[in-house]
Formats: sequence, structure tokens, C-alpha cells
Amino acid sequence: MGVVIRQSLKGTVLTYVGALIGFVTQFFIVTKFLEPEVLGLTKVFYEVAAFFASFALLGILSAGMRFFPYFKDPEKGNNGFFFYYLAVPLIGTVLLSVIYCLCKQPVMSFLAKDSNLFADYFYLVIPLILILALWQAFENYSNINMRIALPKGVREVGLRLFMLASYLLYAFSFISLSGLVIAVLCSYGLCLAIDVVYVSRTQCVSLQHDYSFITPELKNKFLKYSGFLILSAISGNLMNQLDIFMISGHKGQGMYGVGIYTIALYMANIIDMPSRSVQAISTPIAADALKNGNFEAANALYKKVSIHQLMISSMLLLIIWINMDNIYAIIPNGDTYCQGRYVVLFLGLSKIIVTTLSFGGILIQFSKYYYWTLFISIFITIMSIGTNLFFIPRMGVAGAAFATLIASIVSYSYQQYLVQRKVHGNPFTWKTVLMIGIVAGLWGLNFLIPSVSHISPWLDIAMRTGIIGTVGLVVIYKLSISADLNGIIDKCLKKK
Repeated sequence: MGVVIRQSLKGTVLTYVGALIGFVTQFFIVTKFLEPEVLGLTKVFYEVAAFFASFALLGILSAGMRFFPYFKDPEKGNNGFFFYYLAVPLIGTVLLSVIYCLCKQPVMSFLAKDSNLFADYFYLVIPLILILALWQAFENYSNINMRIALPKGVREVGLRLFMLASYLLYAFSFISLSGLVIAVLCSYGLCLAIDVVYVSRTQCVSLQHDYSFITPELKNKFLKYSGFLILSAISGNLMNQLDIFMISGHKGQGMYGVGIYTIALYMANIIDMPSRSVQAISTPIAADALKNGNFEAANALYKKVSIHQLMISSMLLLIIWINMDNIYAIIPNGDTYCQGRYVVLFLGLSKIIVTTLSFGGILIQFSKYYYWTLFISIFITIMSIGTNLFFIPRMGVAGAAFATLIASIVSYSYQQYLVQRKVHGNPFTWKTVLMIGIVAGLWGLNFLIPSVSHISPWLDIAMRTGIIGTVGLVVIYKLSISADLNGIIDKCLKKK
């Protein structure tokens, strides 16, 4: 777990530097200078490309993570692994770009019910599909090689700086709306370029390969596994972006509703930022353990990852939720964007469930029982479409978030059942119950703290966060919820 903690801490520091930049960008630049419809357009532009890019990868991210141990041999250039790893998304991008063009009519009829903004930029999505597919591939290749810090910095810090520059150019009329869309495209392109340079200089990127290394058995395993991932992606990736698509396609919401939802979604995304670093560095360890049949080590890692994810995500949601009124009071046009208040709550609860149990999905994915997840994914997708159609007309943008919460509860409950039955993985310990109790107690304590928001919302945020955060940290330390956290604190205290 030591390497996981060290790499995760580096990634988390970069993540929160990026979060600070994102906070300034989203809450003070975007809300002041961009109309909700314009923000919604940039969000939908990215989400459509990301949706098709996820299929263009043809399952290579997880397949590469799982099968890299079979190829790994630095002295032999990893037996041509990088050649196959790069060829797959390139082929996939060509195929998915053709499919995207063929689907123009249904895509436009769905997304343009309340706004025709997207129609003007339909074909610009194609280069973004290529950029996103390759960026994810290079970033994942770096993760496979246990190098997560710089790619994490590019995603969390670099991208946000490029996007901030794009928004400022639009805000001060240096570029038009079309220029803003192109600037967004270039921002992702720059991130890809940086990762390509970094990976090519630090890791094996040899394109030499020997077909004879691919035995019929290995080939069959890879094709079967990748084929399953492609089928699973149809439902899994749709679920990830279903809320945005359903809001944009709902008459009465459209791009305006997506804009409101995007600001709330950003707040909710802060909750799972640390989990991205933990999962990126722990996934290769789990893949290696399961390849060797070491279920005991994989389950021990599951418990450690889970309690850390629960601890961090629940504390972050608590701090965000107790400051909700203050947050909307300080951002420009807060009266407009406060419609997303319950989006933050529902998505935040969903992210706690996801971060706490998501590592179990990795255990299933890298085991021989991976195909089980396909059936529940299809069911959950159908259920999510139904719940979105039911709740969005009744609850607005909050209905999409509530539908996501329901889907998370059902899907991750089933996933944990599979993990328990098939690979004997159980993340829950008495510390899980203690952590839930701590958060509940801190939420109650919040009501005893007098409000000073009438003096300054900033002062109230600082005071409320300081008290809750300090008390929470002390209680977590005293109850030894995290041995790793206690070790870091003890080390700091000894130095002082």
C-alpha cells in the first residue's frame, strides 16, 4: 500500500491544484461571462465526443491493463505491446467517426429540441473524438507503467489552465462563439501532445513487434475480453453521460439546463477527485495480484482502498453541503445556478457509493467472471433511461441527478454481491460503520455552529469548514480509521 499512498498523494496534490483553478474558472469566470446556453454547448460538445471516443478505444484501456503483465519484458520492448495498444484506438476512431456521421440525423433531432447551437459544430466533434481516444490511451499507458503524476497534472491542471484561457478570450471578445469551440478543441489537443512527449521520453514506446509472440491462446483471451468490453461499454458509457444527454434532449431544459447542471456537477466532481489517483495507481497492482491468483492480497487492497475512499469522499460532500448557501451567495448569478442545489446532493451521494465500491468492479473485471457485469449494465441502462424520463419532467435537472443516484445504488449493490460471491471480496469492516457515524455526527454538529454569513459568506465558509474539518480529522485520527493517515500525521508531529 506504500506505493499506492505515495503516488496517490502526488496525484491528489495535483488534482486539488487543478480543483482550485477549476473553482475560480467555473464559479467566477464561467458563471459571470458565459450564458448557461453557451456553457451547455461546450459541455455537450465534449460529452458527445467523449461518448464516441469511449467506443473508439475498443476496450483497450482495461484490456491493456489486464494483459500488460503477459507482455511485460523491458529488455524485449515489452514484446510489441505498445504497437498493438496504439493500433486499436486508431482503428476504432476511424470506425466510430464513420458511425457518428451516419448518425447525424438522430443525434441532431435529439440534441436540438430546444437549441440549434450544436448543429453548427457537428463535424468538429470528429477531431475531438480522435484527440480524446488517443489522450486516454497515452494516459492509461502511463498508469500501466506506474507513472501517474505528470499525466494527472496535465488532466487536472494543464487542461483547466487551457480552458480558463479559452473562456477569458471569449469573455473579453477576443474570439467568437465559434472561436470558443475551436479553443476548447485545441485545449484537449495540447493535453494530448504533452502526454505523447512525456510517454515517449520516459517509457517504452517501441513500435517493433513480433506476431509470433501472440499465441492463439493469448489472442483468443484478448479478443474475447475486448469484445465483452465493447458490448459492456454500450451500456456503461451511456450511463456515464446519460444525464447530460437526457437534459439536453428534454424540451424545456436543453442547453440552458445543461449549463445549470454543469456547475453543480463540477461541485460534485470534487468529491471523487482523490479516488482517481488511488484507482489509477492501485489498478495495476490488482491486475498483477489477480493474474497470479492472489485473491487474499487483492481483497486486502480492496479494504484499504475502500475505507480511504469513503473517508475522503464523505468528508468532502459534508463540507460542500454545509456551505451550499454560501457557495451560491459568492458566485456570480448564483440565483440562477442555485437551481442545481439538489443536483450536488444527489450526485454527491452517488459518488460516495461509487468511490467506496468501485474497486470491487476492478476485481471482477480482471477475474474470469468479468462477463457477469454485462447483464446488469444493460439492465441499469434501461432503468436509468426510464428514471430520467420520469424524474426530469417532475424535478428538473435534480431529477437527472436523482436517477443517477438510484442507478448507483442498484448497480453497485449487485456488483458487490458478485464480488462477494465470485472473488470473496468484502470492503466492509467496523471502520466503515464508524466512518458513517463520524460524518453523521459532524453533520449534526454543523447545526450548533452560529452563522456569520450575514457578515461575509467567505468568513462563514472558513469558520464552518475549519471547525468541522478539524473536529473530523481529530476524531478520525483518534479512532484510527486510516493507519496510513495516522502514520503521516505521526510523522509530521515527530518532525515538529
